[in-house]
Amino acid sequence: MTEETLDPTNWEAMRQLGHRMVDDMLDYLRTVRNRPVWQPIPPETKQLLKQPLPIAPQAHEDVYREFREHILPHPMGNIHPRFWGWVIGTGTPFGALSEMLAATMNPNVGGGDQGAVYVEQQVLDWCKEMLGFPSAASGILVSGGSMANLVGLTVARNKMAGFDVQTEGVAAGSRKLALYGSVEMHSSIQKAAEILGFGREGVREIPVDANFRIQIDVLAASIAEDRRRGYQPCCVVGNAGAVNTGAIDDLGALADLCEAENLWFHVDGAFGALAALAPDLRPLVSGMERADSLAFDLHKWMCIPYEAGCVLVRHAATHHRSFSASGAYLSHAKRGLSAGDTWFSEYGVQLSRSFRALKVWMSLKEHGCARYGRIISRNVQQARYLADRIEASERFELLAPAPLNVVCFRFVHPDYSEAALDELNENLLALLQESGVAVVSSTRIDGRFALRTAITNHRTRRDDFDVLLRTLDELGQQSIVEPCGATRMDVALDGAAT
Repeated sequence: MTEETLDPTNWEAMRQLGHRMVDDMLDYLRTVRNRPVWQPIPPETKQLLKQPLPIAPQAHEDVYREFREHILPHPMGNIHPRFWGWVIGTGTPFGALSEMLAATMNPNVGGGDQGAVYVEQQVLDWCKEMLGFPSAASGILVSGGSMANLVGLTVARNKMAGFDVQTEGVAAGSRKLALYGSVEMHSSIQKAAEILGFGREGVREIPVDANFRIQIDVLAASIAEDRRRGYQPCCVVGNAGAVNTGAIDDLGALADLCEAENLWFHVDGAFGALAALAPDLRPLVSGMERADSLAFDLHKWMCIPYEAGCVLVRHAATHHRSFSASGAYLSHAKRGLSAGDTWFSEYGVQLSRSFRALKVWMSLKEHGCARYGRIISRNVQQARYLADRIEASERFELLAPAPLNVVCFRFVHPDYSEAALDELNENLLALLQESGVAVVSSTRIDGRFALRTAITNHRTRRDDFDVLLRTLDELGQQSIVEPCGATRMDVALDGAAT
């Protein structure tokens, strides 16, 4: 039998191709402003990506050529300066290169006495310091905010259920568990609650005030009513940057309530938690440091390449107990590779874990914490600039306060009904994206269709928002002249790309 390997037969040719890839990708990033943000994928590319399974090998150069011709020109667009859809980070060149280094080492960071574990420990210590968590807290890097919420809420359920849920299962409880958050909490909280056995009926969606912050008095009344009805209140989720509007709950008041009611306090700080890095914004998230668990993303406002989420847990022993199931094949040792004090596989769901800490470690060293704070503060200032321009315009309407980096608005016309305005703005969203000038996403605010701009982009300049509003104005006027849903207007870039 021939003993094959997957290494290249010509290392020098691979080296030359690798150098070309690095040069091409750095050029791609350097010139990103010159391209459309997003463009539809042509039929020939979709057809190419339906090829049958390769049986025989192909030349590296041919595979790379297909990537450059059919995949690279059709990204999501989030590296572009005028991408403000959903809440998606931008990445950095050095972060991309660090991914190559991590992939080359290719460790499984489930545990063991290896460098990658110590790097992750240091990154977690830095995160605790950045966000005001105690040094004795535990934590783990995960894929993103959804997994971070799942981990934090798992620990909350196990601690607050009132019985040994890990041994007996949720069905053994004499009282149904209840979890509380505002109507603005992220859908990942709902998913986590379903996975953890709370069920949809165990999730209490508390109304918000005019600033989209949870109403504390209604929350307190709901907890009291559940206790009267025989439920087991378990956990309160506070928003540090609600996904719809960027609203931040009164985290200090929530911490006080949880302390008085003996409830677990979990903060979903997917993007808003990192406002703490900017001295002028840190007061907005005051009280977050009192949480029992805190979920946040590093791939959003810190622009770490995907994936890089994190959860911190104040009670390390409780965290470890929730995930410490192991086997003889994973036994720890006092010496050798199987040694080491921290096994991250015992703090989360995954046993197989990538070296995602390296890109965080290298990026923090490259830029420093203060620089990230300045970028975050600038994004918030840009959001205020956009909101001010919208409020000063007769063509646009601000649909919610913009306390952080999210601006929700719509194009308006005095002769249009609410239903017609919804249809008009939904059409404008597609036209804007298809134009390639900018990408925003959408949501609904008080039932109205909103164009939603979430700014977590280190490449964005203030004048990019002038381009956004000018383009939407042109598209809106064209859509009014022609019925909604008319053939899209080709918007020339006219220097907007530069």
